[in-house]
Amino acid sequence: QVQLVESGGGLVQAGGSLRLSCAASERTFNNYNVGWFRQAPGKEREFVATISWNSGSTNFVADSVKGRFTISRDHAKITVYLQMNSLKPEDTAVYYCAADSKGGPLTEVVYEYDYWGQGTQVTVSS
Repeated sequence: QVQLVESGGGLVQAGGSLRLSCAASERTFNNYNVGWFRQAPGKEREFVATISWNSGSTNFVADSVKGRFTISRDHAKITVYLQMNSLKPEDTAVYYCAADSKGGPLTEVVYEYDYWGQGTQVTVSS
């Protein structure tokens, strides 16, 4: 059972930056894919970014955040990061880290991820 702990959320002005972190309780994310999703009030949870733990260069982000958000991972810290730049008010949401223990091809499908963190609030003011 993997427990995921997100951190780094907060309140920021439009145009600002935040870096979210997702740490694993276990010793490794080996062979997992790790993703970030977000959910705004009254909306469905949506995909943001995902990365292969084994190959950090294998990753992709949603079109809505392309060019602004970057996903990366640190093996030594067993942590996945979401660097968010040029934030917009529409980025306001609870951001969740999730792990797909099956590995395999990266996916943006919510139900393919079997472990979830508790979420961290990101609020972007205009």
